Amino acid sequence: MTGLAVLLGVPVTHSLSPALHNAAFREHGIPAAYVACDVPPDRLAEAVHGLDALGAMGANVTIPHKQAVQAHCAAIAPEAAVVGAVNTLVRGEAGWIGHNTDVAGFLTPLADHALDGAEVTVLGAGGAARAVVYGLLSAFSPSRITIASRRPEQADALAEAFAAHDTAGALAVAAMEDAPAADLVVNATPLGMTGREDHTPYPRADLGPGQTAYDLVYRPRETRFLREAAANGAQTIGGLPMLIGQAAAAFELWTGRPFPTETARRAALDAFAP
Repeated sequence: MTGLAVLLGVPVTHSLSPALHNAAFREHGIPAAYVACDVPPDRLAEAVHGLDALGAMGANVTIPHKQAVQAHCAAIAPEAAVVGAVNTLVRGEAGWIGHNTDVAGFLTPLADHALDGAEVTVLGAGGAARAVVYGLLSAFSPSRITIASRRPEQADALAEAFAAHDTAGALAVAAMEDAPAADLVVNATPLGMTGREDHTPYPRADLGPGQTAYDLVYRPRETRFLREAAANGAQTIGGLPMLIGQAAAAFELWTGRPFPTETARRAALDAFAP
């Protein structure tokens, strides 16, 4: 029998997740396929129920469903419950268990970064931003984390949700146009992704040497946000390491096998090639 894993979101035609997971399945000799499916918000419930009918081993969930999908889970894993967003569905005895592997993925390229006492700005306040803020609070002790959003009420809700984990009182909120420069600026919005390459959430040239721009967008590999930061001397981190990190955690939840990181990375780079 051929197994099935699915990506649920919209749009997902740009996604590299099929390349990563299908390469991992081949590496392990697992007879399974990973497919990306465009699912509009009003069809999410049907899509999740359809996973059962198809006998899927699991699914990834991306924009705009990471919060809404929780209503269709039989249980929520502890980390996903704290984050308030689900990006991975794992089959359980009573139904789908919602997990969040975005936190592990986000932290993957920050292992060698000293962020204790650092100032951080997070652009966006959606499901990805929730994983970013929780990851920063759980792994480091930043002096300030400013959540900047075009929707002030969403930023306020995110800050309030993590107040109990903010023992140092580091969380602050700002309008997107007032997002402050910081030691680390993270784009957790879709601005700059394929199809919107001329957009940036941070249209200012005030990041430079000693500062880092981290874009969760991975396609294109260098977004306008990263390109402009690099031109001014800032260090940059693209979204591919996070994508691979979260994929590794999801794959291991589904299969119990170690994720072949280098094989997956090569598959992703091949997918970038024209």
